[in-house]
Amino acid sequence: MHRVLAINPGSTSTKIAVYEGETPRFEEVIRHEAGELAQYPRIADQYAFRRDAVLGALAAHRIAVDVLDGVVGRGGVLRPIASGTYLVNEAMLNYLRSPMEREHASNLGALIAHEIATTAGAPAYIVDPVCVDEFDDIARIAGLPEIERKSLSHALNLKATARRAARDLGQSYEDLNLVVVHLGGGISVTPHRHGRMVDVNQALDGTGPFTPERSGGLPVGDVVRMCYSGAYTYDEMFKKIAGRGGLVAHLGTNDAEDVVQRIEAGDAHARLVFEAMAYQIAKEIGLMSTVLYGNVDAIVVTGGLAHSEMLINWVTPRVEWIAPVMVYPGEDELLALAQGALRVLHGEEPAKEY
Repeated sequence: MHRVLAINPGSTSTKIAVYEGETPRFEEVIRHEAGELAQYPRIADQYAFRRDAVLGALAAHRIAVDVLDGVVGRGGVLRPIASGTYLVNEAMLNYLRSPMEREHASNLGALIAHEIATTAGAPAYIVDPVCVDEFDDIARIAGLPEIERKSLSHALNLKATARRAARDLGQSYEDLNLVVVHLGGGISVTPHRHGRMVDVNQALDGTGPFTPERSGGLPVGDVVRMCYSGAYTYDEMFKKIAGRGGLVAHLGTNDAEDVVQRIEAGDAHARLVFEAMAYQIAKEIGLMSTVLYGNVDAIVVTGGLAHSEMLINWVTPRVEWIAPVMVYPGEDELLALAQGALRVLHGEEPAKEY
């Protein structure tokens, strides 16, 4: 039975697990305090700190690196690629080590996986990174020729949950039309046509619903006026869009449970903002259903925010006329990473080359 280490770096944590087959030997969320991360100007500078945290967790669980048959990391913001499991190679590593326009914690996944795998004498992989691009050409066109719509999303969880929903429906993922929704710190809403993710709101820093910490789509003219008002720097504007937008901007928190508690205590403003987020999520589901000409077999909802019954109960009545709503709270991204590596190690599919 193959042993696989899965590594998923997030903005304030690094999730890891060791699997024997698909059974976890251990899972752990390594929390990183804001003060610890503040000493690193860029996410790339956190590499050694995060690597040592992973190695420390392995040692604490008495798992030697040399027992691993493979190491798999969350894929980062690479050039657009097709869905699948990729062998970490020099071209990928060189790209991730170069200065990048979009910093993202997932960029560290392949780098850490490669170093640990090299020590173990095992292959390193990534699976369905945020840059998975299966767009139809028509989805790329924006209203200015200088700007192209990009596929940047929570592809790992979106793909894994779509396959899970297909199994529950007793059908093949490649035979279904689905609208799949990841609800987390960022929100991705995407139509899947016969196994391909053919469109998505640009979840990292672009359009779609506002989220616990991202602004979502904004009136462009007002954004331009803010940018040239002299009140904000370039970095401050980007923080307003991703990190300090959404619930953080309106309510000072990115914790949905805290917002629900405020609502239950009678906070009318918190209710209005939280319901507005649900309203925008439902609008985006409706928009993406048009990509499939309304021929939608199911609306599949996943991610940490899907635990919120209040939010789901506001979204569902607005969209269930389109298709049945299937809810899978949380995210099994570590398992999805391991499954991608295991498919290659078992010879079920070849590893792709970057």
